Parts: sequence; structure tokens; C-alpha cells
Amino acid sequence: MVPPAACSPTRRSPQDIRVAAATRQPESFPLHHDRLEVVGADVLDPMAVDAVVAERDAVLSTLGVPAGKEPISTYSRGAANIVAAMERHRVRRLAVVSSSGVDPQPYSDGGFLFNRVLLPYVTRVVGKTLYDDMRRMEALIQASDLDWTIVRPSGLYHLPSVTDYTIVEGHADGRFTARVDLAASMLALLDDHRYLRSTIGVITTVDNPTLLQWIRREAAAKR
Repeated sequence: MVPPAACSPTRRSPQDIRVAAATRQPESFPLHHDRLEVVGADVLDPMAVDAVVAERDAVLSTLGVPAGKEPISTYSRGAANIVAAMERHRVRRLAVVSSSGVDPQPYSDGGFLFNRVLLPYVTRVVGKTLYDDMRRMEALIQASDLDWTIVRPSGLYHLPSVTDYTIVEGHADGRFTARVDLAASMLALLDDHRYLRSTIGVITTVDNPTLLQWIRREAAAKR
């Protein structure tokens, strides 16, 4: 499954903003708005991607696939199609969700269990093929001449509203990122030129779950 890759115009007045959300399952897309167009498209289909990108001013890509032992190519193939369509239609601004697992580093608050056991197991075993493909995606985007920003959240979890999240260029020393903060940071990038052609970390510093709570919640959400 390929979750939405959102295409949005650059900031004008709120009344002028139009957004197209591209997803393989448009009938189940949960959001509705007068200025939101939900488009059925597969990021692995170059023609479908080209049609979505045409006449847009910016692209926000939030691809995601489950980790597994089988080879994964959705990130790199999808990014290749997005970059090609943007270059063809002269769309410059691109923000892409990746993961802190692409460049795993110990966290100051992680402790022995997280830093020495769980993090290596997730990034080198369970999610190896996923993070390998994310690295290919990042390399492809970095090699383009677009105005790109690669966004690396940490462990994702749910909060009801946006917090005073933190953005750090490069590695962010925080284990968790609320999904609502990730979404807010992506939208903010459309008006923020500080992070052009940069990789950033986004972390949530309040209301973080414990490691056990996080594992339980994410496991329950996937059932």
C-alpha cells in the first residue's frame, strides 16, 4: 500500500490554497474540504504521478510501506517518478518524509535497552530492506536540482493537537515524533526557506510515551 503523497501549492491567502491528496485508496481517505481534491493514483505509476504533479506549486511526499524481509523499492521508485514529474512540469519545491532510522544514532535518553538492543534490531534486522530503500530515495532526491527538504521523524505516535515541536538540521536527539507535529512541520516548510537542500529531524518534546506504551499503542493500531 502507498499512503498519500500530498501536492500543495505555495502559500497565498487561505482562500486561494488548493491541495490535491494522492492515494491508492481515495474512497477511504478520511479528510474532506472544499479546497481539497482527493485523487486516486499509485506512486509507482509514472503517468499517474505526472498527472497529479502537473500545475502544482509544491509536492509533499509521505510514502510508507510496512517493514519486512522482502526487498522494498516503493520509496526509491516512487521518488524517481515524483522527481521526474516535477522536473518535467518545472515544479521546484519538494519535501519528503524519510526516517531517523536511515541514520541510526544513540539517543541521550534512550538507555541501554533502546540504544543497544531495540534500535539495532529494528534498523538492521526487521527494517533493513525498508531503510535501505529509504537511503536510495534520499540519494536520488539529493542528486536532483530541486529545492528539496528531507524530513526524518523519530518513532511516530498519536497526539490530538500540534505541540511546540523541535526541528534540527541533521540528527535530532529525540526518540518520538507526534504525527500531527510531522504534518505541521511539512506544511510549514512551504513558507520556510531555511532548510532548502537539507535533511532535518523533527521531534516532539512533550507528552512522549514510554517505550512500552509506544510499542503497545503502535501494535494495537496495526491490528
